[in-house]
Amino acid sequence: MPTLAQLPLAMTDLVRQEVATAAHTIVVKVGTRVLTGADGLLNRQRVETLAEELHALMETGRKVVLVTSGAVGAGMGQLKLTKRPANLAQLQAVAAVGQSHLVEAYDRGLRPHGRHAAQLLLTAHDLDDRTAYLNVRNTIRALFEFGALPIINENDTVSVDELQTTFGDNDRLAAMVTNLIRAPLLVLLSDVDGLYDGDPADRGSKLISTVKRLDESVIKLARAPIAGVSKGGMASKLEAARIATTAGENVIIANGRTPGVLAQIAAGDVVGTLFLAQGQALRSFKRWIGFTARPRGVLLLDDGAREAVEKKGKSLLAAGIVDATGAFKQGDIVSLADAAGCEFARGLTNYPLDDVLRIKGLKTDAIAGVLGRCPYHEVIHRDNMALTREAL
Repeated sequence: MPTLAQLPLAMTDLVRQEVATAAHTIVVKVGTRVLTGADGLLNRQRVETLAEELHALMETGRKVVLVTSGAVGAGMGQLKLTKRPANLAQLQAVAAVGQSHLVEAYDRGLRPHGRHAAQLLLTAHDLDDRTAYLNVRNTIRALFEFGALPIINENDTVSVDELQTTFGDNDRLAAMVTNLIRAPLLVLLSDVDGLYDGDPADRGSKLISTVKRLDESVIKLARAPIAGVSKGGMASKLEAARIATTAGENVIIANGRTPGVLAQIAAGDVVGTLFLAQGQALRSFKRWIGFTARPRGVLLLDDGAREAVEKKGKSLLAAGIVDATGAFKQGDIVSLADAAGCEFARGLTNYPLDDVLRIKGLKTDAIAGVLGRCPYHEVIHRDNMALTREAL
């Protein structure tokens, strides 16, 4: 039975209406290609039009957060560059120049409505550290109270990885922000109408309206060789969709150049590709464990331990651990992987690496004999663990 399918249109209408109604908070991510012209420079009119649409969305009573690309394009325009710099330091400098102009363009569209653009530049550390993570969330909530639009971007001036890739990491950042504020809907605005069952340039390819389960059959659509750069962008968006839907939220990929696209989505119209949430929404703490904080090591589990954790909701005991790698201490987050090395969960470890290597494979009542103590029966308690992919 195929797992990749379009729901009947009438049913999809009902599902879209339910998703739209439940979306009291929406994270909107807009890509560089939506905001720039063919010359790679920022299209200020398009930015201001998007700001108008975001204001209209907020006027419905919804809370809205924007994750935006475009700083480099804005900087190129200000510096009168015709070609994107290849040198990393120059890219960072261009982004630094462009960031203020990008936010100012949004603010110009919001200002006539009495709203303000609020800039938040984040690094991985800001979401990796638990205290900083909560501070970011509190700031966003305060901005909601003021009726401002939080505009979030990766801090390009210090983030090396983003500027070394074609599409950056803003799709993933948007998924993390979705989990941070527990937004029921993430909207990824691209320069394509959504996910197709083939090459979008092929007239025979069809737009997939709804994805019920984001499994390998879906992911491989983004790996197919397609001319241009949009396919790599779709792979990034599918990863963001996986993060958000696994945590229990819905995701829509749509064309950001379509006039009124956000209004259509808010009305429950059939626009783009809808990725349905998988299961119940995770608690905030588990979202941070599973999809935001970076793991400091890996625990390899045997098949029995994997099944107990993944399918039975059990804690992880030392007996099920085959090996451990990394440089983690007690309280750090570690990945749980199967025999093939594929991660399926993450959790807070009760034991540091050295102790885990000494007690791996042992029954709980044997731990004290090896360590001289047994402070915890579980290496990772189930309350401090989150699955990072759907159990097969």
